[in-house]
Amino acid sequence: MLKVLILFLLLMAGVVLGPLLAGHQGYVLIQTDSWNIETSVTGLVIILILALIAILIIEWVVRRLLRTGARTRGWFRGRKGKRARKQTNAALIKLAEGDYRQVEKLLSRNADHAEQPVVNYLLAAEAAQQRGDEIRANQHLERAAELAGSDQLPVEITRVRIQLARNEDHAARNGIDRLLEVAPRHPEVLRLAEQAYVRTGAWNALLDILPSMEKAQVADEAHRLALKQDAWLGLMNQAMAEQGSEGLKSWWQAQSRKTRHEPALQVAMADHLIVCNDHDTAQEIVLDGLKRGYDERLILLMPRLKAGNPEQLEKALRQQIKQHGATPLLQSTLGQLLMKHGEWAQASEAFREALKQRPDAFDYAWLADTLDRQQKPEEAAEMRRDGLLLTLKNN
Repeated sequence: MLKVLILFLLLMAGVVLGPLLAGHQGYVLIQTDSWNIETSVTGLVIILILALIAILIIEWVVRRLLRTGARTRGWFRGRKGKRARKQTNAALIKLAEGDYRQVEKLLSRNADHAEQPVVNYLLAAEAAQQRGDEIRANQHLERAAELAGSDQLPVEITRVRIQLARNEDHAARNGIDRLLEVAPRHPEVLRLAEQAYVRTGAWNALLDILPSMEKAQVADEAHRLALKQDAWLGLMNQAMAEQGSEGLKSWWQAQSRKTRHEPALQVAMADHLIVCNDHDTAQEIVLDGLKRGYDERLILLMPRLKAGNPEQLEKALRQQIKQHGATPLLQSTLGQLLMKHGEWAQASEAFREALKQRPDAFDYAWLADTLDRQQKPEEAAEMRRDGLLLTLKNN
């Protein structure tokens, strides 16, 4: 606009000053080594004005050409963007149908022109993995990593998810460790960490992320509790496998008092010690647990114990009967302990009390054994028959 105004002013000046200078045009000489240019001042002004007009026309033409090129490129780019958007929508429908081949094909085609090309490539990578094409999955992942720039979190999460799908558990765990440094409370990172740590037996690492899982509300409380118990059991198994009973006891003593007083862990620890043939330590844990509260799982371990002082077990069991009543489990367990001591009459009475409350094939068999010891073969045969009929009925 300014250039047009200047040109207009020059033309007006020429119209006004031209007649005034008509008789006084002056003289202009441009001299070089080989030739001379002679003209009047008016002629020079006209030449300059024409040159300026020519320059403005050339500029206008060039600008129009460049603008046309930009519009053409924009038209092609917009056309590819619309096609990519249409193919992405079609891919989502195919994803719902489970057609992963078409999902990958539609998402990767024109993905560079999609609204979110990184998302397209990541979904295409997972679709390729679903149909078992690991090469294509890796190609899509690498392209997504190139486009993601500094925001590599979604790319690495997808990479770990694909590694777990391929059962590359240790590679996935390595990736998870790096992700937890960047996003320690990211819900999907924590879910993938759970899978990787469980598969690789990284029980201490699993225990470390449980507080973050609770804060991020990943899974419910029951699931987190089950994970915690699995982690403790895994650590027990590792200690037992590496150092046997002594290593297991050392590991147990190294835990906090709160941990040692958890009933589920007491049951697991006593069971491991029984397997290691350390019945005395196992009995101490069972008795300590029963002092703190009734737990049927601890009661069920009592017949398996072969400690040197079984009287303590019997005393603790009678105390439980006194507190909680003569339940079938307590009576049956008492009968089994009395059988070990050779107290056949008392054992048979305990089994009879248990059977009065509920029929049980094992109690029938144990009662039959005690009756045999008391020289009562006919009654023993009757108990075995009743137990057999009960077994057949249950089957």
